[in-house]
Amino acid sequence: MSVPAVAVVDAKTPGNVGTIARSMKNFGLSELLLVDPPEGVKEKHGEAWGFAGRARRDVLANAREVSFDDIVENYYTVGLTATTNEDCRKHVRFPYSTPAELADDLAELDGDSCIVFGREANGLHNHELSRLDGVCSIPASDEYPVLNLGQAATVTMYELRKLTVEENQLPDRQHERADEELIEHLYEKFEDLLDGIDHNDEKRHKTVRMARRVFGRAHLTERETRTMMGIFRRASEELERGRAARGRDREQ
Repeated sequence: MSVPAVAVVDAKTPGNVGTIARSMKNFGLSELLLVDPPEGVKEKHGEAWGFAGRARRDVLANAREVSFDDIVENYYTVGLTATTNEDCRKHVRFPYSTPAELADDLAELDGDSCIVFGREANGLHNHELSRLDGVCSIPASDEYPVLNLGQAATVTMYELRKLTVEENQLPDRQHERADEELIEHLYEKFEDLLDGIDHNDEKRHKTVRMARRVFGRAHLTERETRTMMGIFRRASEELERGRAARGRDREQ
């Protein structure tokens, strides 16, 4: 699957184009197509240039002005719209996918694709949507489902990131559970602590079982396990020193 292109139809302001270019760079897309763009959209130090951030150097700089016909003839196209029809009786905006579903659909596509965004005020017209291959809509509150152009583009491209971004800036979240022998030592230290506080013998078995369930659900890492063991050991030692001090006081 190739990385989708992004087309913006009849944008009202250069700033919106710059915002979309920036979102594209955030989420690994680079081909920006402009249909009837506003004047000055690629002007250095202009409004789009300012909104684009670091995307001004490549995504915005390399944006191409094309016609709507060019997009339809050369790409598998998906138009973004805020509202859809309720059923299949009116098929221009039905069926539709969400951005997350669109990512799954495009993953199976063998060919060039393009995500098409419409105008800020009224989006893509029905006669334009009727020429596209698919429709996508972002689930939002029924009371106010309309997102501005920059928001819609950012949400959509975020969902496409699994197709376009190989690596991100976040650290690895792989969680390695401590080995079972070390975790058993943790439970031993917990039982030592129960001894130190003279925990009720009748409740001891249930308390230990509860601790096993709690720590079992947490899947403690080695560092977490050793930290907890250190706390239990330190608490047991403090209790023992306290007993010793009280014993000396009684002897005196």
